[in-house]
Amino acid sequence: MPAAFFEGVETSQEPAAVSVCCSDSRVSQEAMWDVQEPGWLFTPSTIGNQVWDRHGGEQVVDGSVLYPVTYAGTDVMLVVGHTGCGAISAALDVVRSGPSGGTPSGVTKWVDLLAPVIESGLDDDRIDVDRDVGLVDQLVEYNVDWQIRFLEESEDVPDDISVFGFVYDFQGVYGDVPGRAYLVNVDGETDTTALEGLVPEEYRSHVRRLL
Repeated sequence: MPAAFFEGVETSQEPAAVSVCCSDSRVSQEAMWDVQEPGWLFTPSTIGNQVWDRHGGEQVVDGSVLYPVTYAGTDVMLVVGHTGCGAISAALDVVRSGPSGGTPSGVTKWVDLLAPVIESGLDDDRIDVDRDVGLVDQLVEYNVDWQIRFLEESEDVPDDISVFGFVYDFQGVYGDVPGRAYLVNVDGETDTTALEGLVPEEYRSHVRRLL
């Protein structure tokens, strides 16, 4: 590693964005955004790219998500789901069949927090179990929308923060380019025509939605 690699960030950080991604070995946040230098991206990951946690019986924005916004001047949040998400699959199994024994409590907590999202998604008319697109991938996108809504409604997130939602696709669900992050939501906006108007023309092919 070059001797000057950490020059400029040795004593402080001002990341441009905080990216909340799913905990998954196939999803590299720095590689996804082509980040080459330290200090540009703050990268918490949680099971199912959940932006919340429980504190004192209340659902609150996770501290790892809030930290760079509160203390490091970050004004952009990214919520990144991914195709074929195991956390979504696990929560779907819990909703359909009930909890399974033998799952560590530290994992169960996060799966249980996802269960209401899945229950709501299964009741949403936009989600269709008979579509060519798999149910899990539809629920992945639904969960990204849900997480963004939670951030938008939280009093802990300043009004001037921009929140972007993506689905990282390495299974060819959204398109033919493996390992591309597709924009699906900006500050709660999900209309693809509106989203295309928010990005440079050369990136409009990166705007796709399943729902």
